Amino acid sequence: MREAAFVRQNKDKWATFEKALKNPSSLSADALADLYIEITDHLSYAQTFYPNSKTTQYLNGLAVQAHQKIYKTGRESRNRIISFWKTEFPTLFVQHHRELLVSFLVFFFFALVGAYSAANDGRFVRSILGDAYVNMTLENIANDDPMAVYKQMGEFNMFLGITINNIRVAAYAFAFGIFLGVGTLWIMLRNGIMLGSFQYFFFEQGVGWESVRTIWIHGTIEISVIVIAGAAGLVLANGILFPGTYTRLESFKRGVINGLKIMVSTVPFFVIAGFLEGYVTRHTQMPDFLAILIILSSLVLILFYYVFYPIHLKKKTANQSLDT
Repeated sequence: MREAAFVRQNKDKWATFEKALKNPSSLSADALADLYIEITDHLSYAQTFYPNSKTTQYLNGLAVQAHQKIYKTGRESRNRIISFWKTEFPTLFVQHHRELLVSFLVFFFFALVGAYSAANDGRFVRSILGDAYVNMTLENIANDDPMAVYKQMGEFNMFLGITINNIRVAAYAFAFGIFLGVGTLWIMLRNGIMLGSFQYFFFEQGVGWESVRTIWIHGTIEISVIVIAGAAGLVLANGILFPGTYTRLESFKRGVINGLKIMVSTVPFFVIAGFLEGYVTRHTQMPDFLAILIILSSLVLILFYYVFYPIHLKKKTANQSLDT
């Protein structure tokens, strides 16, 4: 893009931001944070394509002023952490809902493939889950405690082991995005097939509801954030495949940074899922209504933070831009 066109396209936003720096009360804190993120993106673009221009100097000056105002004290640094979770990440993630949808559809499709394969081939479940696990589960079912596997390890050890393992799987889903997204989709495929065959196996044994009410206490968040990690891997892949107006190297860097931000967002949710699996899932005797409440609350939490809240912020920012 020519520099003149770049300036013409964005000068109103820069003027609004410059005015807000002089009079912070003219914009809400969230709107100011959104503009700051956009200004730094514009500065990065200008440094790449117009390194010695007055436009780059001007944007650098704006960014420096903003940085001094936003990060001048330790207290404001702590506020920056809050701002990341409250504004910066949701504002970023709404731009990547397409990757989230692709990751979910691939995972869901192969979960159906796993269930269908298990229904049509009695040996399929054993090939996916292993003979030892299947035999142990059949023994637990025979002993009228199909979910006994969640009671065999101590709470803390199970919590720690599960959390670390889930973060490892998510890290693979993200890192394998470097292989143009194929590696990420493979992780989604593999885990989708495993989940589908695993879940069908319990229905086939006549304990489907018992498995659903137990497994999804922790699985709702666990599976959701693995799919979100898959979206992070696709963001990384898109940075390589579709640079747009950026150089491919710059686009790759942006893909890595945005993907890492998505991954950071998943860590607390993996901790919650690990806690639920280690300390709550083992209580298979809990009333159905309590199990359902935990499952639905987990689903609402994920949908709110990763889908509805980012959309709300996007609409709010758009409305504020129109007002100004």
